[in-house]
Amino acid sequence: MPVYHVKYETVTVGGTDYQIRSLLDLQQYSDPHGEAELAGISPASWSLFGHLWPSAQVLALAMHTIDLTGKRILEIGAGLALASLVIHRRAGDMTVSDWHPLSQAFLKENLLLNNLGPLKYHTGNWEANNPDLGLFDLIIGSDVLYERQQPGQLAGFIDRHAETSAQIIIVDPDRGNRVGFCREMAELGYGFTTRRADRFMENGDPFKGRFLTFAQSLMLEPS
Repeated sequence: MPVYHVKYETVTVGGTDYQIRSLLDLQQYSDPHGEAELAGISPASWSLFGHLWPSAQVLALAMHTIDLTGKRILEIGAGLALASLVIHRRAGDMTVSDWHPLSQAFLKENLLLNNLGPLKYHTGNWEANNPDLGLFDLIIGSDVLYERQQPGQLAGFIDRHAETSAQIIIVDPDRGNRVGFCREMAELGYGFTTRRADRFMENGDPFKGRFLTFAQSLMLEPS
């Protein structure tokens, strides 16, 4: 039996309420079968997937109105996958990806809580090939650059799974690894634009961060 505690919260995205099951707090750790250790997830970072981070809410709001027509969409490092729930509710062609061994279980519970049908899920290892994952027209993520080695790993993963005309949208809370990630993407042939996110989230809480948008057809702009 897992030894961790959860809570249930209501999150509003674009005027629509979502019921979210998350970890009670960040002081949680349960890895009875050693799955997280095998995946390289330390006890200190184990709980990060189960918290609803502000960047995830900012990304979810952006997905509430984005054009989904004809797009196969992937959320990377999805955690609780709020943006994926929003796209799924809009009948988008959505695939959720995360490396945490409990991410899929929490996703299934949150789909049930919101009366949503099954959603495609794929364990995503940024360091390795994931041949069953395929290619996507839109790749999204939020707060995925919090460790030093991640810019290069993530850029390579995105490039392996992006269609030629794909758009990549990352919401980043101004972490220091952002510059390195943009550099890695530029070396792979992606131009990028950045724009500041709104200073306040939908619930009125302050937010400091920006949208990073990448595509092979964009001209490179300074951040």
